[in-house]
Amino acid sequence: MLNKVPEVTIYFWVIKVLATTVGETVADYLNTTLGLGLTGTSLVMAALLIVALFFQFRGRRYVPGIYWLAVVLISVVGTLITDNLTDNFGVSLETTTVVFSVALAATFAAWYRSERTLSIHTIYTTRREGFYWLAILFTFALGTAAGDLVAERLNLGYWISAIMFAALIAIVTIAHFGFKLNAVLAFWIAYILTRPLGASLGDFLSQPSDNGGVGLGTAATSALFLATILSLVTYLTTSRKDQPDSDNIITGAPSTTA
Repeated sequence: MLNKVPEVTIYFWVIKVLATTVGETVADYLNTTLGLGLTGTSLVMAALLIVALFFQFRGRRYVPGIYWLAVVLISVVGTLITDNLTDNFGVSLETTTVVFSVALAATFAAWYRSERTLSIHTIYTTRREGFYWLAILFTFALGTAAGDLVAERLNLGYWISAIMFAALIAIVTIAHFGFKLNAVLAFWIAYILTRPLGASLGDFLSQPSDNGGVGLGTAATSALFLATILSLVTYLTTSRKDQPDSDNIITGAPSTTA
């Protein structure tokens, strides 16, 4: 099995933020606009995620279309897990933030104890891939809970919230490149922070102007971001610019790693 995760390039982060935004807007569209409700939306999206992960685990190498479809779907499911806990079961955002923080930390602990690494450049066994996707699920759920908690407590508005989370990601980037913050730690912190960043952007674009948004609506915002993701994934499929190094060595393609 070759590495099942793409190289971390600018394309990786752009698509990740777009997928996170779709996770917010699609969940809202299915839940509210189509009237499926949280339970109905959760069942539909969970079933689609299981199908996508089946093909992801079945593959022997990184395939952009399958991988990013799984990311989009797991972003929706992660959002819905937190929304179900808070809206249907009355669990506070403080509690869900703590619970998902502990769950993510436990996943990392088990992953490291088993594999002695948390690097995404070594996802070439089924067990490591299992740890990877479980961690991804908890990052989305945690990002939703923590992002909503900050939004409710500080009441900053969508645009200011987006700037704040973008600034935090910039600080992590500077800490990594300027002050040698561990690359794996920096990656996972940034990965968690992209969830509230994407959600703030999605709400800013989709919500009506009297609520502080642009007013595009969840359907238009979801369609716009999904089309952009599709375009980028199509480009990466043909250009192979985000193929893992192991794939590049075998196929003779140039490496994307600095």
